[in-house]
Amino acid sequence: MRPFLQVFIGLTAALLTAAATAQTPPRESYELSAPLPTDSPGKIEVTEFFWYGCPHCYALEPSLEEWLIKLPKDVAFKRVPAIFNDNWAASARIFYTFESMGLLPRLHRAFFDAIHKDNLHPTSDSQVGDWLKQHNVDTSQFQTVEKSFSTESRLRRAAQLLESSKIDGVPAIVIQGRYVVVASSAPSQMLQTVDKFIAQARKEMPQAQAAPAARPAADKAAAKSPGKS
Repeated sequence: MRPFLQVFIGLTAALLTAAATAQTPPRESYELSAPLPTDSPGKIEVTEFFWYGCPHCYALEPSLEEWLIKLPKDVAFKRVPAIFNDNWAASARIFYTFESMGLLPRLHRAFFDAIHKDNLHPTSDSQVGDWLKQHNVDTSQFQTVEKSFSTESRLRRAAQLLESSKIDGVPAIVIQGRYVVVASSAPSQMLQTVDKFIAQARKEMPQAQAAPAARPAADKAAAKSPGKS
């Protein structure tokens, strides 16, 4: 075969391979072969894995907050901070300290804003300390809770869940410990996919949990008729 022809065939093959790769859509969701443990008996558990420093997580937050307002009663939502390295662990430690001190409703979104709008560095103790003082948080108590055994235990569990989930990026949302939705689309589309898997998980729940058992006809008739003495 002539050298020119070899080069031409090689280039053509490379271009076809590149085109095929470019046309392959990103994976939006997958099912875990070994489901994660859940902590919400009788409910469909939805877990968001996130990182405070993640711009995509920050972009998802407004849509997620609106979505949570309409959360069905049979769905339980929780957040788990992803821990891929020491920097992420620092943010996770702050999250669990907020949670333990009952500060999460007030400071979760505010901390996100401080990082992405005001360039706060979660790994800087001095910056975080100043920010906490501005938000009327007892920094001595915060540091005690931050270094507590309870916080360390939660960090270990979060790391174990992340490893078991096979997640390699955030944000990612896990439904009923089984279905994983990753951020490959706009926030609204991501949450629509989450809704789809919530509906799927609802169908798969035991019938006894999904709805009260129907009362037997004989029992209904007996209830309507007065008993004989």
